[in-house]
Amino acid sequence: MRNLSFIMRSAQYFFAFFVIAFVTAVLFVLREALDTTLVALLYLVPLGLVTAFLGFGPGIASALMTFLAFNYFFIKPYYTFAVHRPTDVVILVIFLIVAIVISQLVGRMQVSLAAATAREREATQLYELSAALAGLHDELVIAQILAKQVQAVSQGEAVEVSIVGGKPFEFNLPDASPPQRFPEWVVPIEAARGVLGTIRVWRTGPALTSSEKRLLQTFASQGAVALERARLAQAESRARVLEESDHLKSILLSSVSHELRTPLSTIKAAASSLRSNEINWDSPVRPELIAAIDDEADHLNILVGNLLDMSRIESGALKPKREWNILAEIVGSVLARMKHLTDGHRLEVDVSENLPLVPVDYVQMEQVFTNLLSNGVKYAPENTLIRVQAFVENDFVHVVVGNQGPQIPQEHLERIFDKFFRITAADRVTGTGLGLSICKGIVEAHDGRLWAENVSDGLAFNFTLPLIWDGMSPPKLPMDTETE
Repeated sequence: MRNLSFIMRSAQYFFAFFVIAFVTAVLFVLREALDTTLVALLYLVPLGLVTAFLGFGPGIASALMTFLAFNYFFIKPYYTFAVHRPTDVVILVIFLIVAIVISQLVGRMQVSLAAATAREREATQLYELSAALAGLHDELVIAQILAKQVQAVSQGEAVEVSIVGGKPFEFNLPDASPPQRFPEWVVPIEAARGVLGTIRVWRTGPALTSSEKRLLQTFASQGAVALERARLAQAESRARVLEESDHLKSILLSSVSHELRTPLSTIKAAASSLRSNEINWDSPVRPELIAAIDDEADHLNILVGNLLDMSRIESGALKPKREWNILAEIVGSVLARMKHLTDGHRLEVDVSENLPLVPVDYVQMEQVFTNLLSNGVKYAPENTLIRVQAFVENDFVHVVVGNQGPQIPQEHLERIFDKFFRITAADRVTGTGLGLSICKGIVEAHDGRLWAENVSDGLAFNFTLPLIWDGMSPPKLPMDTETE
């Protein structure tokens, strides 16, 4: 490569000599018709062009060749470097000075133009890198963009960007492994907190220029800023998650503590009364105390079940054990178990036993109906209607659990399925605010959909369950035969 550079530079000087020789030949033919001063001025034109196109070195060399040719061919006596007339000496000196000055001015102009062009190119490349890195929070994407920009500037054979700290990784361009030799250039990606990574460049050919190195070091600084910003954003995100988690834990602890205290107090009071000798075995108060213990134990069982279900939903461990079940049996089982809780309301159930079998987890679906019915019992006034309806809609079974409780503002219909979100009667209704979130998680785990809507007489919860499971339609139940 050095030989090639020498050959190219020599060719520039040779071309400059050829231009001056050609101009000299033309002027020599016209020597008798031209004045000496005019010849000197005409020589300045090719001299400026040579300097402008070939550079400062060939320009100075051309100025010296022009001075000698002018003296040898156009100053009397011809074909000698001797000068007899003082005016010719002045002309030659002035010509030499002007030629050199023009060469220097044009050369400096070329250098300044090249420097300005290089600065413009550097500014453009820095802007492109800054724009590409702006707002990025993914370290791998930052490394990819940085490697591409470094390769574009260095014209390297291979570029490797390695990131340390957190999850270390390396990104290579091209995708193949880098050459098995030491890189020609290495620069660390440094920030205030220390070294974040390293850029390595393998390049065949001429070494990197100082301006290229300066630009690549600036790229490394820009990459360090982007990586710092990404890590700060990740740390901020983790901090927000932890803060939200602590907030939710505080809400959960407060809610659960309050929710546990009431049934435990009732159970403790009823058990203490039964244990004392103040209540006879045949006293009419005894069944009421036993019923209170049973109801509050069911309440605690629902609460603990909700907490466990919520934990499984958040961890992704809620996997339904789906089997073909009769929906009417599930609803009947839930209503039988909640008989004491629903005594203060009127029930209307329209779930036919002739509905197709549904592929659901029996226990989890019981939990869905229990939570939706409990919600109606909590919020709907006493002696109002709670209805359960199910029907087939295309390849889904559509279930509606409605109550005559207060309606929900339209903007909050989706949010009522969020954890701990309560908007109506929160001051007089106990609960953890997890029931509807659990219902949504279970229904979605069954590939269904749950939503709420305001109806004319209250609120209705709708959910759909697919009837097709693993590509299979519901099996047919054997027909009941009448016995005589």
